[in-house]
Amino acid sequence: MAANRIHAFSDDLLSDHDAVALAELVRRREVSPVELTKAAIARIEKVDGELNAITVADYERALEEAARNRDGIFRGVPTVVKDNAHVKGLPTSFGARAVPGIPAKSDDRFLKQYLSLGVIMLGKTNLPEFGFNCTAENLDSPPTRNPWHTDYSTGGSSAGAAALVASGAVPIAHANDGGGSIRIPASICGLVGLKVSRGRLVQSDIGRTLPVKIVVEGVLTRSVRDTAYFLAGAERYWRNRKLPSMDLVEGPSKRRLKIGVVVDSITGLPTCPETRRVVEETAALLSNLGHHVDEMHPPISASFADDFADYWSFLGFMVMSMGHRNFGKGFNPALVDGLTRGLASRFRRRAWRLPLFLYRLQRTHSQHARIRTDFHLVLSPVVSHVTPKIGYFSPNVPYPELFQRMTNYASFTPVANANGNPAISLPVGLSTGGLPIGVQFSAAYGDERTLLEIAYELEAAKPWPKITAN
Repeated sequence: MAANRIHAFSDDLLSDHDAVALAELVRRREVSPVELTKAAIARIEKVDGELNAITVADYERALEEAARNRDGIFRGVPTVVKDNAHVKGLPTSFGARAVPGIPAKSDDRFLKQYLSLGVIMLGKTNLPEFGFNCTAENLDSPPTRNPWHTDYSTGGSSAGAAALVASGAVPIAHANDGGGSIRIPASICGLVGLKVSRGRLVQSDIGRTLPVKIVVEGVLTRSVRDTAYFLAGAERYWRNRKLPSMDLVEGPSKRRLKIGVVVDSITGLPTCPETRRVVEETAALLSNLGHHVDEMHPPISASFADDFADYWSFLGFMVMSMGHRNFGKGFNPALVDGLTRGLASRFRRRAWRLPLFLYRLQRTHSQHARIRTDFHLVLSPVVSHVTPKIGYFSPNVPYPELFQRMTNYASFTPVANANGNPAISLPVGLSTGGLPIGVQFSAAYGDERTLLEIAYELEAAKPWPKITAN
């Protein structure tokens, strides 16, 4: 297994430090942002030939930004940005050959918030076409590979971001989540991945246009404190006054929680034995730590899976029908892959359901709020089975089979996107083959604090597996 792993960890300036530690070294003037940027560039160049995580490198501008030495909670820390966010002067591909490579005229709204942390942006990362797939395996380009085992997928859609953070090339990376796109690659690549409450962070340019605001921005990290510091730092730029302030969460709480456990999804497909084992082991650990853990039914109506699939199909239809407006005059719908084409076709057959599924998805927030009176948190799998090999979710798989594989696999994460509540993936276990398996905790709207507190507690009680271990 170790022969198929690839990572960039070494005794250079980055070492195995997280973003908080690197920012502290910069603050104490033990290292400079330029030195960290050069070290991260070297690490990316070491691993990206196999991982295929970078779509656009922007090293020259990164070194210029590092020399300016701007302030922020992550001052001088190298990072990367997912290639569905506009970066001024760089093309935005959305992972699609159909999108013309037109340099963006300005930075994305959320990117401005992210860059306010003082991070140094080294380039843009790969994703599946329009973020629709569970893996970054695009037509006419090499797949993004999992550094834990390069025969396997990184998940999606924040695939390149996950590969670079997991491999140690950078400590933190921009990601976003419209159906699990932060939490799924976090689970698969052994990372911490928090999907925040709707409205917690500045909404992206694309996210603002959706009728149901399922997409939120965020990061992938290797430590809980990096995610906590990210949220605290982001609030210094902008804070939603309708939500409780995050401040800085620095460790676990002494409060013991009521935690509901859901192991199988509403689709009726049983969770695979290895994933089930990791969830049950986590539940037992929480009980030993003094929390009150009980089984519960999935906190959502049985119609949700169809409703979310219909919305997903609607987004595919919007790409095909309005691509010229959203992506530029050079958009070529003839070049989209079979998944995007299949989603659009599915929506055309079911377009009569549009008012119904939009109404029901918008109601999930109030439905879930009523359930939250019984439990502080819900523990579940992130996905229904262990990491698949490259090719399982390939866009070359016939659409009906691919669609079924994806809806069976990503059956736990979309609920939080629809209801707007926060959820976090934590890398608590490994499969018998040595691949990461994460678990998901979801909380009430605006309660990221409790998620971070339980994450700190589990990180201390059972430290995350390391990619450098045999």
